Amino acid sequence: MSRYIPNTYVQQKEMLEEMGFKDINELFDDVPGDIRFKGRLELPAAMSEIELVKHMQWVASQNKNLDEYICFLGAGAYDHYVPAVIKSLLSRQEFYTAYTPYQPEISQGTLQAIFEYQTMICELTGMDVANASMYDGATALAEAITMACRVTGRNQVIIPRTLHPESRQVVKTYAKFNDITVQEVGFEDGQTDFEGLYRMVSEGTAAVAVQNPNFFGVIEDIRQAAEIAHGKGALLIAYVDPISLGILKSPGELGADIVVGEGQSLGGALSFGGPYLGFFAARKDFLRKMPGRIAGQTWDSSGRRGFVLTVQTREQHIRREKATSNICSNQALNALAATIYLAAMGPEGLKKVGEHCIEKSHYAYEKLLETGRFSCCFKASFFKEFVLRSAVPIEKLNGKLLEDKIIGGYDLGASYPELAGTWLVAVTEKRTREEIDMFVRKARAI
Repeated sequence: MSRYIPNTYVQQKEMLEEMGFKDINELFDDVPGDIRFKGRLELPAAMSEIELVKHMQWVASQNKNLDEYICFLGAGAYDHYVPAVIKSLLSRQEFYTAYTPYQPEISQGTLQAIFEYQTMICELTGMDVANASMYDGATALAEAITMACRVTGRNQVIIPRTLHPESRQVVKTYAKFNDITVQEVGFEDGQTDFEGLYRMVSEGTAAVAVQNPNFFGVIEDIRQAAEIAHGKGALLIAYVDPISLGILKSPGELGADIVVGEGQSLGGALSFGGPYLGFFAARKDFLRKMPGRIAGQTWDSSGRRGFVLTVQTREQHIRREKATSNICSNQALNALAATIYLAAMGPEGLKKVGEHCIEKSHYAYEKLLETGRFSCCFKASFFKEFVLRSAVPIEKLNGKLLEDKIIGGYDLGASYPELAGTWLVAVTEKRTREEIDMFVRKARAI
């Protein structure tokens, strides 16, 4: 059998000779010698398959996972239930790709799945057109802002401090290299300061972006934000939690022009931060200005239905300077998971998930207040996350809870110095009354 095993050294030598090189080091002549690594890498010895499996199991055991821990941490990534049907269908080989097909004529199944995804996102957001998905919610928001500037011909945008801190950072990074000025408006009682927003919006404002529910879990007034933005000819971008749309009116109904968000809640696992899914939808007037790709439905000469990549406005398909975005790859596998989730849940199922989130989060909120160890921070309505001021330092609080296999809330002081000592707690439909009661009991005892 050994004669069938390729001799790597011999193959390497033949390849180098074919290219006109004496040894492999000549391939790296363009790399200055003073920055090349010299010596040997300190790599562990090879392992047998049995040894490697045991080693990886040991490494995995060092993690704190949601099979063993109860999670009350949100802040942009949420422990929602993932129906078993999602993993089952994602594992089928006809779907097992993380990317958009480049040969659409032989990828009808994938294209149809993307088309269905786009349709569902439009129905969910109240928009006319959606793209084939984007990297994540933060980059979808940043792309929405650059698109708004292209549409309006203006270069100023306003974002509230109630928007996710990391998303604000991504927006500012995009803005810096696109000559866009970003202004921030403050908040009152956990909501955007609309009086301040009204004063800030001007004839030079391209867009106002509002998160709903916002980073504090508070429900924002999208209609009011849209009226303020439209009053000066600016666009309104809504950055939304898709689970909330099973309960709340769609952003399209409330006047939003562009709707984006993080789709991890739609059948995606937490997975230590990714891969996630950015959804992007807009009014049909902006179709040609949208980033990414759009799958469309058509019919062939025999009248048979088919699917094609209708719009492809990225630099791989058109001249770079005319591309709407140069980094707008979609997340096809994650988008498929979201499609399966929405199809499996249906409108009533999504509504029920939202109702559970509201009921359970408000139950936890009231029970924590009853302990006397926490006090109210904001009085505004919230969806599935809320903020409390703690009598115990948040670091100590979370540390003690972790010892009892409970992942506590987010320390808001890390992102908002003025909110030091406050706790952002998330309660999804997965949490049971017994889990919430134990969480409250443990928190009271610290």
